[in-house]
This record gives sequence, C-alpha cells and structure tokens, in this order.
Amino acid sequence: MNEAFLNSVSMVTLSEMGDKTQLLALALIARFKAPVQIMLGILLATIANHFLAAAVGSTAAQFVSANVLRWTLVVLYLGFAAWVLVPDKDSDEETSNKGNAFMTTLITFFIAEMGDKTQLATVSLGAAHKDQLFLVTAGTTLGMMIADGLAVGLGPTLLKRVPMQAFRVLAALLFAFFALQIALGKTF
Repeated sequence: MNEAFLNSVSMVTLSEMGDKTQLLALALIARFKAPVQIMLGILLATIANHFLAAAVGSTAAQFVSANVLRWTLVVLYLGFAAWVLVPDKDSDEETSNKGNAFMTTLITFFIAEMGDKTQLATVSLGAAHKDQLFLVTAGTTLGMMIADGLAVGLGPTLLKRVPMQAFRVLAALLFAFFALQIALGKTF
C-alpha cells in the first residue's frame, strides 16, 4: 500500500479518537438511531472537507521551499502531538429536529471539522505528500470513517470500556514520530 495513504489513515484514525466529531457521531446516533444515514453524512462531509484541506496543503507546498516546508511540518506535528493530548469538551450541541439524520450529519460534520485537528493534519499531510492529493484524501476519510464508525456502530458501550487517554497518548506518539522522521530528513 501507498505510504501517503497508510500515514493518512493511521494519523486521522488515532487523532479522531475522543475528538469532538466522534462525540458528535455519538450524539447523532443517540438522537436519530439511523446508522446508515449518519455514516453516509459523515462520509460525504469528510470527503469534501478533507479534499479541500489536502488541496490547500498541496498548493502551499508548491510555493514554499523544501527546507521551510520541512521545519513547518515538524512544528505542526509537534503541535498536533501536544494538542491531541487535550481532550475535547463535549459541547452538547443540539441537532435540529427539522432535518433528517443524513442532512443534519452532513452539515454538522462539515462545520465541526473546520479548524479541527484532523482537518489541519490533512492540510499538513497534503503538503507532505503534495503529489498524492487523492490518496491523502482517501486515507484521511477512511480514518474518519473508522473512528466515527466505532462511535456510530458500537456507541457508548465501547467508549465506556476503552480509556480515551490511551488513544490520545498513542496519537500524540504517532504525531511526534512523524515530526522526528521529517526533522531527520526522512519522508513519511
């Protein structure tokens, strides 16, 4: 398998654990009890959001020198390593009773991902793998589907048994590993 794809899947899957959008997926499944509509909404919102994010990163990489890009990515990944250790607060966002599960999910997920660590990670992955935009988008989308699929499919039962801090530490270590690889001049 392609390195850009595998890195994208692993980074987003781990960093999404305990993230606000995963909590949003839990809230949506509790409210609507419509897993197919919710997962379809997550899928389409993520493809759109992450394609735009990867395109921004890919475009930026074309205008920045390799050395500046390298150290920018190191700083970003170290920042992500620290950021992922901080739990997201459950904002208790209410979903609308007027819309169906699909439209509510599509809109709320697209908006919730704006400026989120997984969107910013997708920007940096797009920059790091500037010639593999579609593989980055596919990988980050699959990562979101895995993490949010756990929330939708297994719901509160799984999340009560698995400590989110373990996922946060694992994600932080992964971001730090990628930062180290880039700092040493290795691609990831």
